[in-house]
Amino acid sequence: MGDEGKSSETDSFTSAMTLNQTGLAQVPPRFVLPSSERPGRSLLLNPSTTTTITPLPIIDISSLHNPSLRPRVIEEIRVACEDLGFFQVINHGIPSMYANDAIDAATEFFNLPSEEKMHLASTDVRKPVRYGTGLNHIEDKVHFWRDFIKHYCHPISTWIHLWPSNPSSYKEKMGNYAKAVQALQEQLKEAVLQSLGLKADYLHEDFEKGTQVMVVNCYPACPEPDLALGMPPHSDYGSLTILTQSQPGFEIMDKNNNWRPVPVIEGAAALLVLLGDQMEVISNGRYKSVVHRATLNKDRTRISIASLHSLALDKKVGPAPELIDDEHPLAYNEGSFESFLDHISGNDARNKVRYIDMLKRPETIKANCMK
Repeated sequence: MGDEGKSSETDSFTSAMTLNQTGLAQVPPRFVLPSSERPGRSLLLNPSTTTTITPLPIIDISSLHNPSLRPRVIEEIRVACEDLGFFQVINHGIPSMYANDAIDAATEFFNLPSEEKMHLASTDVRKPVRYGTGLNHIEDKVHFWRDFIKHYCHPISTWIHLWPSNPSSYKEKMGNYAKAVQALQEQLKEAVLQSLGLKADYLHEDFEKGTQVMVVNCYPACPEPDLALGMPPHSDYGSLTILTQSQPGFEIMDKNNNWRPVPVIEGAAALLVLLGDQMEVISNGRYKSVVHRATLNKDRTRISIASLHSLALDKKVGPAPELIDDEHPLAYNEGSFESFLDHISGNDARNKVRYIDMLKRPETIKANCMK
C-alpha cells in the first residue's frame, strides 16, 4: 500500500494520549458507552453484594522444576483454570527489573510527540509492528481510551529490527522482557497441558513454530472514567497471555458474570496468566478462556504489557483427541489465529459474538442453553 492509502487509513486517528494532553474536562461523545456497558463499582467494593468472594489465585511456580513438588503446583493450576481461566504467578524467575524496564521503555515511547509515533500507525491487523488507538477505530461505533504498539517477538532475531528505534533503549529493554516471557510461557503451557491430563509436549513442534505478539498498552488518565473503557470485554485468541501492569485497572469476569479487579501485588513481582480461546478449544471446553477488560483512572496513566502466545497464523487447531469421549463429545470446530484476525478486523469491538462462539458446534450451544 502506498503513502496515499496509509494517509486515508489514519485520517481519523486521534490518540487517547493526545486527547489527554489537551486537558479535556469531559471525554468526547464517541468514547461514551451505553449505560448498560459502563464500568460499575467493583464487586469487591460493593457492600450490597451477598456473593462470597474467593481470593484470586496466586501460584508459586518455583517448585515446577522439583519432581516431588510439581504435582501440587499442577493441581493448583488445574483448579485455577477450571474456576477462572486465570491465575497469577510468583517466583517465576523473571527479574523484576526486566518488567520495570519494559514499562519504562513503553512510557517513554507513548510520551513521544505524535509525529514520532505516527509512522508506525496502521489499521492492518497483520502488520508485524503497528501503532494504533482503541481497538478498531475504523469499525468501532464507540471508541476506547487506549493507545498501543504491537509487535511480533518470536523468534526475536526475526522481528526486533522492526521495533521502534525511539526511544533508543526500547529494543534492549523490551527485548529482554520479551525473551524472558517467551521462556516462561513454555513452562506454563506445559503445566497447563499436564493439568488437562495431556503430555507436556503436546503439539510441541507446532507451538515452537508459533507466534509471540507483544501488545504494549497505554491507558492515559481519563476525565470521566465511569463513562468509558480502555478495552471492552473480550478474550484473547491464543493459548496463553502473560501480562504485567503498572497500575490497577485490569478486570476479569468470573463464572457468575461478576467483574473482579486484579490488584498490583506490591513487592511480589506477580505476573498475570490468562487462558485464551485456543486453550479452550484444545481442552474441548474443560477450561474456558477468560473474558477481561481494562478500566480507566481519572488521575493516573496505566501501562500494561501483554505477551500473547499462539500457534502459527495459519495453523488450525481443534480439541485434543484424548479429551473427547462419550461424556465429553467433540464440542468445537477447528480455528486459527488468521481467521481470528479476520473476525476482529471486520467487526465492532463491542460485538457480543466472540470468535470462540463461532467455533462451538451447534449441539454444544444447544446443550449450554438447556443448562
